[in-house]
Amino acid sequence: MSSPLAERMRPYNLDALFGQEHIAGSGSILRTAIENKNIPSMILWGPPGVGKTTIANIIAQSVNRKFFNLSAISSGVKDIRDIIDQAKETPGSILFIDEIHRFNKGQQDALLGAVEKGIITLIGATTENPSFEVNSALLSRCQVYVLKPLSRENLTSLIHKALQEDEFLKSKNIQLKEDEALLTLSGGDARKLLNLLELVATNLPNGSDITDEAVTRIAQQKVALYDKKGEMHYDIISAFIKSMRGSDPNAAVYWLARMIDGGEDVKFIARRMVIFASEDIGNANPNALLLATSTFQAVNVIGYPESRIILSQCAVYLATSVKSNASYMAINEAQAEIKKSGDLPVPLHLRNAPTKLMKNMDYGKDYKYAHSYQNNFVLQQFLPDKIDGKSFYVPQANTRENEIRKFLKERWKDKYGY
Repeated sequence: MSSPLAERMRPYNLDALFGQEHIAGSGSILRTAIENKNIPSMILWGPPGVGKTTIANIIAQSVNRKFFNLSAISSGVKDIRDIIDQAKETPGSILFIDEIHRFNKGQQDALLGAVEKGIITLIGATTENPSFEVNSALLSRCQVYVLKPLSRENLTSLIHKALQEDEFLKSKNIQLKEDEALLTLSGGDARKLLNLLELVATNLPNGSDITDEAVTRIAQQKVALYDKKGEMHYDIISAFIKSMRGSDPNAAVYWLARMIDGGEDVKFIARRMVIFASEDIGNANPNALLLATSTFQAVNVIGYPESRIILSQCAVYLATSVKSNASYMAINEAQAEIKKSGDLPVPLHLRNAPTKLMKNMDYGKDYKYAHSYQNNFVLQQFLPDKIDGKSFYVPQANTRENEIRKFLKERWKDKYGY
């Protein structure tokens, strides 16, 4: 076997592509562009293993243009400039950048002029929302195609196709008896599914049945210790979050180092710390969210290896901060109430009254403007009648939220139970 099964089974035309009929099916915009060899710069956005790289390869084989390939994990500004210099000799050359969201602002800016002038046609692949991860100037010059997760039927069909067509799998004479473990462990990623299928086939005797038990047993023995897109990815980020929640900076830094050494996306780590700062610390220490947000902004510009220092500083700060999940619990309680009681009407005195008719219907009548009263506060009702007096936010026992509790108690007395 000269290449992995996922590579051997890679489609070379849109008709053989599994899923993505909305952008690659007959009459779709992308298919029409490929058939007319009129390829725009584009961003392919979707989960891992749903066909982003495959579509780029299909485009490369469908048009008579020079095709360059970069991975944002291992490439820098110098690599981009070298390709742009080569592309100037053949304008319209296509540059495919896998995981383009890993490029920082400076690296993305290096692409902008060449894309704008038509020196290169950019195809970027990303698993992250390009609105957040791709510079607005670059994004405005690209079409964004959203790839959907592959359905269970797509993935099952892919397994059967591989068993029927791949020479190695045919030589093993292996039959698919159960597919649940294959589908679960691969997590909807076609590349991972095929490579797991090959791993299982390699470790089973000829003529065996593929069962859930066999897949689970072989996968547990062979799967690598850290896979950025697999189960260990989620286990380690979970251990990282729980270590910070448990106020253990030593464990937090250890799991952070595991992610860094495993090649985890720096922005993924920073993004999770922003969420943690609000979910687990909240108003007990509002500076936590400010530092976490600054960390996200900093690593977005700097990248590895120096960003590991910034991540470590933030992780230690979050781990050693006083904790509160009161705001997190408050929004959960409020959303649960909405599911329970439905869309309750807004009290008349809180409604906006931009027209005379609305004013005649008492919209906004008797509303009291807080700033017109002592201490910028006046007792009035803000919740719908049905749930008036219901408390969602419950301050916890820490210095800052004790102050908040006192503030609310002084104003609302016993209404909310503070």
